[in-house]
Amino acid sequence: MRFVLVHGSWHDARCWGAVRDFLETQGHETHALTLPGNGERANPAVTMSETARAVTDFIEERDLRDVILVGHSFGGAVVQLAAPGVPGRLKRLVFYNAYVIEHGRSVFSYVPESVAGAFQALASPDGTLTLPFAFFRDHLMNDADHATAVAAYALLSPEPLARSAEPLDLTGFDTLPVPRSYLYAYGDNVFPAAEFTWHPGMSKRLGDFRLVVIPGGHELMFSDPKALGRGLVTAGQD
Repeated sequence: MRFVLVHGSWHDARCWGAVRDFLETQGHETHALTLPGNGERANPAVTMSETARAVTDFIEERDLRDVILVGHSFGGAVVQLAAPGVPGRLKRLVFYNAYVIEHGRSVFSYVPESVAGAFQALASPDGTLTLPFAFFRDHLMNDADHATAVAAYALLSPEPLARSAEPLDLTGFDTLPVPRSYLYAYGDNVFPAAEFTWHPGMSKRLGDFRLVVIPGGHELMFSDPKALGRGLVTAGQD
């Protein structure tokens, strides 16, 4: 299998390191990019179209085909926006605890009010948000030990907020003739379950899709990369 891995908020391509190592030992090909706006490509004013175009450019410039395009969290919306630009190069779309949003809506429009208000209050004057360690530890890394959480937190960078508030033109995604999978880690604690769910709350918008359910939380690339790798293989296979 040939995977292209798209990270979520606050991350960059480095978050996939251990997952890529595992997948490659199993004979799979992996690619990961840092999205514009994140990591060394920091840009508070980056737009969603620029973000999605980075994914399509990455695939086209390397002439990648039969791609299993994976989006994690915020990366799900990026995959939705990018996929119609390279349909002939895609074999399957995989969403790992990822946003699947409706045409004309923004990523932020789905964030529970109890969390969205706190995020806005913590925003820096430059329009980015640095995730507090306490939130990261208890909500994103709830299934990891403290040392793993600390090491993962060290790889985070401020997240540009403006693009997540953009209403997205997702024309073409619903009719895209590319199979979809939703990889759901059921221990995810990012948002209150009474207000938000990845499955079925997000997954239901994929139409016909394969559901793969695994234990663990939102950041399995750090807490259990082998389990995530196995889940991605199951989600991506024919």
